[in-house]
Amino acid sequence: MINYSNIFVKEGLTYQVYRNLIEEKLKAGETTGEDKTEAMLHYTKMNLHRMARVDKTVQLTEDFLNVLGDVKNKYNLLVISEGWCGDAAQLVPLFDKIVQASPAHFQLRLVLRDKYPELIDAHLTNGGRAIPVLLILNEQGMVLNKWGPRPALLSPLLSDWKKEEEDMFIVAEKLHGWYAKDKTQSSQLELTEIFRTLS
Repeated sequence: MINYSNIFVKEGLTYQVYRNLIEEKLKAGETTGEDKTEAMLHYTKMNLHRMARVDKTVQLTEDFLNVLGDVKNKYNLLVISEGWCGDAAQLVPLFDKIVQASPAHFQLRLVLRDKYPELIDAHLTNGGRAIPVLLILNEQGMVLNKWGPRPALLSPLLSDWKKEEEDMFIVAEKLHGWYAKDKTQSSQLELTEIFRTLS
């Protein structure tokens, strides 16, 4: 049985530590996870730019801020991620914004997918280890809800792009183009409804 509280407290990285880790690995010619290919290094380098951009530009919607303002209890947000993951680069900064908006009620920690296979294997998406995965934990360490690895309406689009294109760099361009136009609005809409269930 997975001890989520233990992972959160002892193994989880703050957003800033996670960002620093990715930067340090890239400077050493590496990335997080098992795959150290040139493609993964390229994705990681681009993702640092993407995270910086989302950090500066994303703003929570008024509806989401109102929902966060209604939360009374404390919750831990545990995110399974990796530095090379394009979806994570677009979404992890959004999770950080949630905590910034309501620091008295939320804490964020990140763990690397490939370092904790038992954790991701308990939260597969259609049988795959897709990330990022956001787990909302109560103070007792129980998982109340899961979200990820991307907004629901993006998944079929991504599936179609992968059928149309053999070049994964082109698929990645389409993915990030979609995120750039969406400006986290679709993700925020889904997350607002999930966070509305918290008390």
